[in-house]
Amino acid sequence: MEMIGKRIRIERIIDRNSENTVIVPMDHGVSLGPIEGIIDISKTINEVAEGGANAVVIHKGIVPFGHRGYGKDVGLILHLSGSTKFSPDPNNKVLVASVEEAIKLGADAVSIHVNVGSGTEAEQLSELGRVSRECMEWGMPLLAMMYPRGDGINQFDEKAVSLAARVGAELGADIVKTNFTGSVESFKRVVKGCPVPVVVAGGEKMGNVRDVLEMVEMAMEAGARGVAIGRNVFQADNVEKMTRAIAMIVHDNATAKEALEFLQSE
Repeated sequence: MEMIGKRIRIERIIDRNSENTVIVPMDHGVSLGPIEGIIDISKTINEVAEGGANAVVIHKGIVPFGHRGYGKDVGLILHLSGSTKFSPDPNNKVLVASVEEAIKLGADAVSIHVNVGSGTEAEQLSELGRVSRECMEWGMPLLAMMYPRGDGINQFDEKAVSLAARVGAELGADIVKTNFTGSVESFKRVVKGCPVPVVVAGGEKMGNVRDVLEMVEMAMEAGARGVAIGRNVFQADNVEKMTRAIAMIVHDNATAKEALEFLQSE
């Protein structure tokens, strides 16, 4: 029965027609504080939902403020990891919520952040293993945010990203989020080496929306099953239209050029 529950929940965060997903992480309030775009998080969640996002990622205390009892529905992914920018080691992510709490809050999935290669990799892998076991027990989908981060590690290097993504799959993730490696060919190899769906991270805020849309187009061409983009969506000039533009590429096979034209249209 548990696997049926997992499948039902996954259908709430992955589009049935395209079998892809547009996820907008908004868990940045813990790591960065009340930054632009998530100060009024209810408004922003409303905008990304209306723009066609499949799910948002938020922390447990924000769930009451993000719940929508109207309009287009949006999936809820509860983020279980945390660290702040003031930490002596911001790469040290610790568990701040549980799978059972996610169930009580009505979440469709949980997410965990693991920095492969960091000084606390061992503890983070142990936590990933434990959360994965609980997700199997409760039929809860697991999104693992897997990043190669640590001294001397290039977090966009193909081999480093491939390793991080594979670790997520090996330890029980249903979906892996990781960095884009910069080219279709290199990211194809990352996707090929990860047996579960891969979604591409948005990373830091980019200066040019064209760069964001082109990255999404390349990732999808490489075989990604969607995106998990935060700041480049919730800090956009028009959040709803930016979400829609990305959804056009992810769900409707639009090109970055077509999505940009839509974004710039009145």
